[in-house]
Amino acid sequence: MTKTALALGTSVLALGALAGGMAQADEWPTGPLTMVIGFNPGGSTDIQGRVLADVMEDHLGVPVNVTNQPGAGSAVAFTSLANLDDDGHTFLYGGLTALTFTPIIQDVEYEIDDFEYLAGLALGQNAIVTSAEQPFETFDEIIEYGQDNPMTYAQQTALDQAIIEAVAEEEGLDLSIVPTGGGAGMAPLVLGQEVDFAYSGGTHAQYTPTGEMVIAAFLSAERSPFYPDTPTLMELGYEYSIEDYRTIVVPAGIPDAAREGLIAAAEAASESERFIETTEENTFFPVVYMDQEEMEDTVRRVRAATEDVMGD
Repeated sequence: MTKTALALGTSVLALGALAGGMAQADEWPTGPLTMVIGFNPGGSTDIQGRVLADVMEDHLGVPVNVTNQPGAGSAVAFTSLANLDDDGHTFLYGGLTALTFTPIIQDVEYEIDDFEYLAGLALGQNAIVTSAEQPFETFDEIIEYGQDNPMTYAQQTALDQAIIEAVAEEEGLDLSIVPTGGGAGMAPLVLGQEVDFAYSGGTHAQYTPTGEMVIAAFLSAERSPFYPDTPTLMELGYEYSIEDYRTIVVPAGIPDAAREGLIAAAEAASESERFIETTEENTFFPVVYMDQEEMEDTVRRVRAATEDVMGD
């Protein structure tokens, strides 16, 4: 073989190897995916997430394993995700208050721009709940009782705790805070009357139909379509609300193929009867699909609004 032919053959092989490498880079997923839930098993986010994982698994053709990383209102999970580099094979499903609120009041090892917000799938249904066995039912009755008696409150996130502590100071309540790792930790405390009232991110949907748990007020800006007779805190005269969406979040800068694949799977899930039934009929969250552009804008808008409120 001549030197010219040898050089030509080597160039062809090099081009072939390069093309093969590019094709391999575009292949996604190359193995199982991991969905991270920032709360303990058994809460509303976990219930939704596990069905979502099944639907995405069917769509993508690879296993989607669920891992719970509770702690600090899901700040622990966001910290882990921010430091991850696995080409989009790990993503978080959950609310965004650990991004729109937590970094304002405490030091965390992440910021909004460390992530991408690929799709919003459900509108949060944040509520103040109590046991049906308590001597109060409405939020006004809780305040009235608390003005004469010490009370205990089970929190789940830094945001709900800050809101209730602000209300307690305004109303002159003697209030003790009991931390929980999520809805599954909150529910037995409320039902066993070990706390007087609590925050629920959606776990109440498992207990209000049986009459065991009562919703005193919603923390959302508008009333829940599933509990139209229950007022919001804003309607009751308190200038506090939580706007939150259950969202698929990934580290910033994942490959295009991973981003496109996860978005397609999320959109398919938003139309899946299994996901809709679980989300709306089991956890009572309205399914609302929001694309990446809308979610990117939303998380920054809510963060800016929260900073304005906290600044006041």
